[in-house]
Amino acid sequence: MKRLMLGNEAVARGLYEAGCSFVSSYPGTPSTEITEYAATYEEIYAEWAPNEKVAAESAFGASLAGRRAFCGMKHVGLNVAADPLFTLTYTGINGGLVIGVADDAGMHSSQNEQDSRHYARASKAPMLEPSDSAEALAFTKAAFELSERFDTPVLLKMCTRVAHSQSIVEESPRADFEPREYKKDIAKYVMMPGNARRRHPIVEQRMLDLAEYAETSPLNRWERGTEGKLGIITSSTCYQYVREVCGEDVGVLKLGMVWPLPEKLLREFCASYERVIVVEELDPFIEGHCRALGLNVEGKNLFPIIGEIFQNTVVEALGGKTQRGPVVDAQIPARPPMMCAGCPHRSLFFTLAKLKLTVIGDIGCYTLGAVPPLAAVDTVICMGASVSGTHGFNKASNNELAGKTVAVIGDSTFMHSGITGLVNIAYNESASTVIIVDNSITGMTGHQQNPTTGVNLKGDPAGKIDLEALCRAIGIKRVRVVDPNDLKATEAAVKEELAVAEPSVIIARRPCALLKYVKHNAPLCVDRDACKSCKACMRIGCPAISMADGKAIIDATLCTGCGVCAQLCKFGALNGEEK
Repeated sequence: MKRLMLGNEAVARGLYEAGCSFVSSYPGTPSTEITEYAATYEEIYAEWAPNEKVAAESAFGASLAGRRAFCGMKHVGLNVAADPLFTLTYTGINGGLVIGVADDAGMHSSQNEQDSRHYARASKAPMLEPSDSAEALAFTKAAFELSERFDTPVLLKMCTRVAHSQSIVEESPRADFEPREYKKDIAKYVMMPGNARRRHPIVEQRMLDLAEYAETSPLNRWERGTEGKLGIITSSTCYQYVREVCGEDVGVLKLGMVWPLPEKLLREFCASYERVIVVEELDPFIEGHCRALGLNVEGKNLFPIIGEIFQNTVVEALGGKTQRGPVVDAQIPARPPMMCAGCPHRSLFFTLAKLKLTVIGDIGCYTLGAVPPLAAVDTVICMGASVSGTHGFNKASNNELAGKTVAVIGDSTFMHSGITGLVNIAYNESASTVIIVDNSITGMTGHQQNPTTGVNLKGDPAGKIDLEALCRAIGIKRVRVVDPNDLKATEAAVKEELAVAEPSVIIARRPCALLKYVKHNAPLCVDRDACKSCKACMRIGCPAISMADGKAIIDATLCTGCGVCAQLCKFGALNGEEK
């Protein structure tokens, strides 16, 4: 049967058809839906792991047991999973092991642009890169076959445009994969130095074998074209743009296996055209490899090293005239990202901004606390860095700044990589205050469960981490819970903990306003007679509040009745009936 599928959905279908039986991932845009779709197949055990390192190690465990296994993550998640990845290429696998990574060129939902192809080269793992949904399915199945044929984990690289666009996919039945028997093999699987030294030559030979395979692999395709002067080497979505712009005129070497790259094929291709251009997003990965082979190619002299490549980018690089859409003369108002109406993080950041604190932030919805008018967050680096960074910030200043500094981290992010940072604070007796904003869900990536929610990926009851007990077990003696929407209580708690020269944790607990099971109060109304136009209510930056004709107005379709704005109004204008 043929049907339209998202690229991520097609990967999940590929997992099913390949006979994969184990999936462990951590949600991260644009990779999240792979695991969510995989969980819909009864034949696949699927879970959310606390972080990507745990996911990769769990998937390896399933592979060791002889099953086909997968773990998925976004590009920055591969940084977290790099530790096991670099050694898994030494141990090899038992059942096929595929690691999916989704890059986010253009940083639609990421803190950096990162080209994951470098990880394939550095870890000495093969990498496949589909250019549409049909290939996403086919390459997933091929990845398992390569994994078992060459005894290696295989990286499957997606990107935002392939992951989140639709194209036609033809479904097939699930493969009847017979699990492999587990056999104890200390020399292969125990990577102590003596064994690792003996495994390294195997890794290098495997890369030579894979490079030879790449020469004739159907994953790499030479489309010779009709014109014969211009040749283009490309992959992923860039291939689609090249074909859309150039039609069938130019010769195209479409690389589906982007590491290792085929030397003979590249040499033959470049020798067949007067001019060869490499079209690839982000780093000159393929271009650099071609230049290392002594091949005369163009690439980043024509294309940007920053952001996505589009059809017009290709047209301009080839000297053509771009086609532009109609110009809109009207001034379209800016629509910056902001926290939702009723978001419990807003009231916390309002309090922190009011106290003029240094806020070491983290990755999640609450990163938006850096956006005006709150502008409360001073720095954001990566998952868990708020806790560790606050410790270093305070220790380096001999705790002189500790009374004016807090870390802010979400419940899911705390489980991901904040726990060890808090252990460091307790162990090294840092006078640091950590605020865990517990909104009872993994919010930024679309409401996935996590170890603090008591529900697993399938929606079934699961083990639930008690954050208060965990923090105390780590060694934090001062642990308290507040409702961030109670501004007075929150401010008092923050002041009290900052005044104490010892580690402390404040859990700001209120569920995400967008959760379906959260019941909201009736929308607030504005008593226009009582409203003095002071705009105090505007200071929290709630999208449900605006000013019209000099008076505050509340959009009843957005307001959740949280009452935070009413606490700011000295005139009682925000809790009565509209007049």
